[in-house]
Amino acid sequence: MIKQIAAALLAFALALPAFAATPVNVNKADAATLASSLDGIGPSKAAAIVAYRDEHGPFKSADDLTHVKGIGPATLERNRSAILLGDADAPAKPAASAPAPAKPAPKAAKPAEQ
Repeated sequence: MIKQIAAALLAFALALPAFAATPVNVNKADAATLASSLDGIGPSKAAAIVAYRDEHGPFKSADDLTHVKGIGPATLERNRSAILLGDADAPAKPAASAPAPAKPAPKAAKPAEQ
């Protein structure tokens, strides 16, 4: 029984890379390439990515993909390391968040009463 469990775990571990996404430039790839490269992206979602890109222009950050119907945060995070935005080979990073608002200046202390 233990040998069967160990064999199953080994098979799963070896199969895991087959489910990994392949790096792809989402601003240049066609729908077929997107579908075959990204995990959880089939032909219809890939076509939606291309249609969104054609209508709105190139994606500026990987997070922009969540504007495409059917692409949610989980799909984005599963593929983030494979999403390329330009000619560089570096994967897309999360969009920079807005800077935190400045803290208000401390109020002047009241003079001590004598």
